[in-house]
Amino acid sequence: MDRYLEGHLDFTHRRPSLPPLPPGRHDLGLFSERDPVLIVPDNIDPTRPTPLVVLFHGGGGSAQKILPMLETHAKQRGFLLLVPQSLFPTWDIVVGGNGPDRERLDTTLAAVADRFMLDPTHLAFAGHSDGGSYAMSLGITNGQFVTHIVISSAGFMTVQHQEGAPRIFMSHGTKDEQIPIDRSGRKHSAMLRDAGYDITYVEYDGPHAYQPDVVEKAVAFFLATAT
Repeated sequence: MDRYLEGHLDFTHRRPSLPPLPPGRHDLGLFSERDPVLIVPDNIDPTRPTPLVVLFHGGGGSAQKILPMLETHAKQRGFLLLVPQSLFPTWDIVVGGNGPDRERLDTTLAAVADRFMLDPTHLAFAGHSDGGSYAMSLGITNGQFVTHIVISSAGFMTVQHQEGAPRIFMSHGTKDEQIPIDRSGRKHSAMLRDAGYDITYVEYDGPHAYQPDVVEKAVAFFLATAT
């Protein structure tokens, strides 16, 4: 099977070749529609490796809708927050397989690495709902550089090839009526644990929505041992 149809990304860490962007919220200017957004916190040193979280929105979502999940944490804890946007209402893997969103993600990751020295020990794929499914699927496929995966209320994973061993934080609401927990969070956490992944699984008393206190635990999980 074609490695790109499997969801393989060509991204590799490199030495930045362009000046860093100043602190703030930036549209990266890579695409004419649904451009990715990058949050640069005040307190990072561009000469030192910086953790990066790539946050994927849910179905029908956007960068603006999903940013509140992690933007404050990025600013307070000093990690870069990259928020791509699917070309269509949801991610390509949901509607037909890896394609334009995978290509756009590769371009976006390269653009960030051209401006910032990224920490190769702390690069996370994260997401909620369809975004969680996308983060889980591409994160497991690209564990050669994805070190952590943070999943909230994901419905499925599509993995043709496993690479590396990213650490995984998975959460799901026990009252989720949109994606019932028995066929998603509980099933997937057991499968991944049986496959040998280091997984932290959290259930909470709530619906199909991320919980701020659980997100805080996920951020601590990601940043543990970060320098």
